[in-house]
Amino acid sequence: MFTDTHCHLTMLNLAPYAGDLDQALQEARDAGVTKFMGISVTLDDHVALAEIAHRHADVGYTVGVHPCEDREIMQQATVEHLVELAQDSKVWAFGETGLDYYHSVDYIPDQKACFARHIEASKIAGKPVVVHTRSAKQDTIDIIRAEQSRHGILHCFTEDLTTAKAVLDCGYYISFSGIVSFKNAQDLRDVARYVPLDRLLIETDSPYLAPVPYRGKTNEPKYVPFVARALADIYGLTAEEIGFITSHNFENLLNIRY
Repeated sequence: MFTDTHCHLTMLNLAPYAGDLDQALQEARDAGVTKFMGISVTLDDHVALAEIAHRHADVGYTVGVHPCEDREIMQQATVEHLVELAQDSKVWAFGETGLDYYHSVDYIPDQKACFARHIEASKIAGKPVVVHTRSAKQDTIDIIRAEQSRHGILHCFTEDLTTAKAVLDCGYYISFSGIVSFKNAQDLRDVARYVPLDRLLIETDSPYLAPVPYRGKTNEPKYVPFVARALADIYGLTAEEIGFITSHNFENLLNIRY
């Protein structure tokens, strides 16, 4: 019923499960989660994520490089290499990629070039791109437009209505994390109200950003229904309806072919 479209499966705190990821995934399933997309932040992540995904029919993964990685790693993410890594059927998307000027402004040109290469690989392979943006919203929009990217997710959305409208106009989907449930996130909830239901996605971004009532604790995929619950209050629906809608949206995103 619920799809966690963004979870860092290689980073989860597995201490409560005696180190067994399979148990953590099963608890999420018991909570109603029916699909998981494990996210890469560096090129080597695909090895562990592929092993997980091929053991679990309901798990897929991404390939790509986070904008906070070192310049050398970003430069290794050539279009050709990304496309090659994406040949595995369990690779559902590219990323997470994008721009992050909050943590580093040292390699802005490298971030931009790497982001553009992910978009090019996305277009070649026909798989969406997962975009991270922080303190870089205008440059992010400019690159999406310049590269004519129409197949992607702006993940962990925390930006304003102008940004939401801009990426929606480009054909993107918008994914909300547990932040939308935070008490001090009313502005974000106001923006969420304007996102069309057919472009809405949910995620945990686990192990980060656990939703209320688990805020401040380590996040994990089993908490994604609480993100749905926060959005349900905004849209006047049930959490289960949000779960169904966002899961359907994710399937549509994966099946788009340009």
